[in-house]
Amino acid sequence: MPDRFTVQHREVGMLRIYLKPSDKVGPRRFWGAKPFYRELIRTAKADGIINAVAQNMHYGFSNRGPIRENESEIADPHLTICVELVGERDQLNIFCRRHGDLLGNKVIIYKQLEHWTITRETERTRA
Repeated sequence: MPDRFTVQHREVGMLRIYLKPSDKVGPRRFWGAKPFYRELIRTAKADGIINAVAQNMHYGFSNRGPIRENESEIADPHLTICVELVGERDQLNIFCRRHGDLLGNKVIIYKQLEHWTITRETERTRA
């Protein structure tokens, strides 16, 4: 059976930015400032980053701080949250330089990845 799909791959990178869900950005309003992790994702979208997500953690520590955990009924606003950005290495580098005032004291990890695109072969390309 001939392959019906083609796999193309290219190098990309992933940044993991660790912060607290209680970290805020912008002016304080009556109902509070914007959550920093949400603003990071909105900024990443505006900057053309391929993928950006926030992941809640259940137990752990960051930046040599104390171990934190979410209780069964109450979420700990200081337990680490991870914002993960995927894009070209240069694009992620520019993102960090552009927003360094917000990222300066955060734990940031870079990892090299491959982005795979799977496409259906057409009759013309199989001949």
